[in-house]
Amino acid sequence: MTASPLLRPRSLVALCLAAGAAFGAATLPAHAQLRLGPLTGGSAPAPAPGGGLTANTGPAGAPRPADFIVAVVNSEPITFNEVRTRLAQTEQELAQQGGALPPRDVLARQVLEQLITERAQLQLAREMGIRADDATVDQAEQNIARQNAMDVAELRRRLAADGISPEAFRQDLRNQVLLSRLRQREIEPRVKVSDVEVEQFMREQRSSTDLSALELNLAHVLVAVPENAPPALVQELREKALQVRDRARAGEDFTALAREVSDAPGASTNGGVIGARTADRYPPLFVEATRALQPGQISDVVRSGAGFHVVKVLDKRQGALAGATVTEHRARHILLRPGPQLSAEEARRRLEDYKRRIESGQADFAQLAREHSQDGSARQGGDLGWAGPGAFVPEFEEALEALSPGQIAEPIESRFGLHLIQLTERRQKTLSEREQRDLARNLLREKRLREEYARWVQDVRGRAYVEMREPLQ
Repeated sequence: MTASPLLRPRSLVALCLAAGAAFGAATLPAHAQLRLGPLTGGSAPAPAPGGGLTANTGPAGAPRPADFIVAVVNSEPITFNEVRTRLAQTEQELAQQGGALPPRDVLARQVLEQLITERAQLQLAREMGIRADDATVDQAEQNIARQNAMDVAELRRRLAADGISPEAFRQDLRNQVLLSRLRQREIEPRVKVSDVEVEQFMREQRSSTDLSALELNLAHVLVAVPENAPPALVQELREKALQVRDRARAGEDFTALAREVSDAPGASTNGGVIGARTADRYPPLFVEATRALQPGQISDVVRSGAGFHVVKVLDKRQGALAGATVTEHRARHILLRPGPQLSAEEARRRLEDYKRRIESGQADFAQLAREHSQDGSARQGGDLGWAGPGAFVPEFEEALEALSPGQIAEPIESRFGLHLIQLTERRQKTLSEREQRDLARNLLREKRLREEYARWVQDVRGRAYVEMREPLQ
């Protein structure tokens, strides 16, 4: 296969974005991911009165201002309002994911610690001369809008309705890009994996029953339940979820159902697919609901803080190398790279026109790729050959997972440009001995990267001068 810029190594940036490796990730959601939190549930919840995070009084009951400094990191302040905003986002994300909420005062302290750690890392990034230009932030903003099935203008309107200015949102995106680049520069060169370690890892994985060795690929439909919904409405929404379950078990296409019914963010574009990850990185509710299911089977209706879920098992493997099989995709694409002569909006319009012409029989995908694609695969009609998990950038893989053979996705954007993707074939492949070793090496390297990252975070945090000021309560 001709080398394509889409092919990527298992980099730390991809690992951090996939795992949400922010400080305290075992408890907090993946705030460091370049994505927007739930948009379907309205604005983030306001801190509840008496809920463990108030600004009414200071020491000895004295009045204090609505905003105040709670901590200083190397002379940079963190304010009460920053903690309160992040706390509301965190609570909403945990509820959407079905996670259990710890006591509010405990979660507030964890959020503050996360902010302290991020601030120390951002200061280090600036000292090292790491930058995130406006074009990179523009692309991140466009990606988030696409993932939520809207354009940038609509995204900004929704953010404004939640009290978030475009400037504040873009600054947060810029910070997350800086953090990812810093982690890539600092951590990736430290991790080496020897042949002996690969052999030992393969032996351990083949005999493991640990959740971290159980790999799941799940899709779900969420029927959201509003906060404080009356019992009659809850029962009505549960009946709706039961109907979804019955339709899925009767053989309806689950991707189509998710796009039609699901209230989960991004379901209209990803078909409800969550993606392949180890079971310990899924909400325990989902793991338990699918414990006895085989690939292709549908769970019963389960309830989380966000609402009712119906879960489908797309793939399940016990042990990282169990069965030594992977799902491979064969796809083709047309890549357009925005630049001075071609705006991102115009590139998207062109790809949408190509899609319409192909689906109506007025044009041939391969011929359009040869004529217009700005990728090394153009001479092959955009054909990328067979590729397994991790071969492409995440946005590309998410689009592939949501397609049936022959289908064409809506244009998507990645760091390489805008793509029009068609899935041509999908298959299960038994790995050769060499491929098993390569997979084991990648898995072990990712595990080491997570461990090294955790140590590095603690080191950066330990070297920072942190002064705690006003208490949160």
